Amino acid sequence: MSPRTPSDLAVSRHGWVQALAAVLSALIAMGVVAAVGLWAAGAADLPDGAFPRVVTATVVTAVGGTIELSGDAGGLAGTSAGLTVTPLSVTLVGALVLAAGFLRPLRHRAVAGAPELAGWAARIAVLWLLGLLAMAFGARQTFTISLGKDTVGDIGDLFGVTPKVGFTTDVPLTLLFGLLWLAGVLVLALLVSRGAPLPGRLLRFQESVRPAAYAMVVLLLACVALGIVIALVVTVTRGHRAETLAVILVGMPNLVWLALTLGLGATWTGRVQGPFGLPMPHVLDEVLRGKDVSTLNLGTLAEYDSRVWWLMAVDAVLLLAAAFVMAARSPARVGPWRHALHMAVALALTVLVICLVCRISAHYGLSVLGIGDLGGSLGGKLSLRPEVWSAVGLALPWGLVTGFLGALLARPVRRRGPAEKEWAG
Repeated sequence: MSPRTPSDLAVSRHGWVQALAAVLSALIAMGVVAAVGLWAAGAADLPDGAFPRVVTATVVTAVGGTIELSGDAGGLAGTSAGLTVTPLSVTLVGALVLAAGFLRPLRHRAVAGAPELAGWAARIAVLWLLGLLAMAFGARQTFTISLGKDTVGDIGDLFGVTPKVGFTTDVPLTLLFGLLWLAGVLVLALLVSRGAPLPGRLLRFQESVRPAAYAMVVLLLACVALGIVIALVVTVTRGHRAETLAVILVGMPNLVWLALTLGLGATWTGRVQGPFGLPMPHVLDEVLRGKDVSTLNLGTLAEYDSRVWWLMAVDAVLLLAAAFVMAARSPARVGPWRHALHMAVALALTVLVICLVCRISAHYGLSVLGIGDLGGSLGGKLSLRPEVWSAVGLALPWGLVTGFLGALLARPVRRRGPAEKEWAG
């Protein structure tokens, strides 16, 4: 039996303290980002000291938690409410911090046993579920809704109607989806990091999976970085600093990853009605605000602003750069057509994930003695849904073409494996 190295002993000793540090760091980072973003959006002025609970609810939804809206307007009124949205800026920050905490004790290792990795992940999972459980019970609040000063408001005052709307957390579903989110983050961290150890049986897959996973993460982060730069430029030239900061810290990935799919030719459908609205750019709100469900793609956007056609060019550059990165991190023996296939599959899966996490659905309605339809003037609707399989299908040819070209461009910098170096010598 070979003696264990100091690095092996260090990894085997990592335990509850390191796991607690990783989980707390992620939750704190997410809470800070959510708090600053919501403060910039004006949520600090919510009544009844609701701001901390709204921040907590935002963090819960960012990791896949389920928030249920409820209404209570007494026997003379009716309410209806629902909300499905993921604040992906908060999600992204939490994923990056948690992945870094998970990988830190595993660095400088080439191989790790499956039981060892499972034990380390289990410690994080236990503490993560405890933290998520505490936040789920803290994400509860009720607000009183003003009826205004028109006829409906007068009727409400006459009959003593005080409508309320609140939110609470579906604890079992929150824990389930939060655990699935955690598993996805940890698995992706192992796939993306070149220095992270894998069980011996999985080493044969790292040449095909790791470069592609890394390239897709780089692509998504590049989109976010580009979106932040554009938002800052808009802030300097046009103002609206608070609104821009709120978009950056709460929903920037929601916008830029949506734009990524639109540049590929994908189609989304949606509707905006009432006080709800979509953040910058304003053209999204213009396209979707109508009496019926609207179609959102490059064609419909170009009717309002022809500059949206540049999204195709931007996508082409970003995908080509991602393909170059993927090829540069792969052994030279992997041919261009294999790179094209890997890029196509990776991009299709990435677009599928974007379609699942970027969809939005929100509605609120109020009716007093039948005045004010639940979906009419006293309410609002916001929906945005992708045509999933057409978007995934469009990603495949984009991936094939950019993957092949990226492999050709990366030939001068491609690294050789040990066998190839020996053969070349």
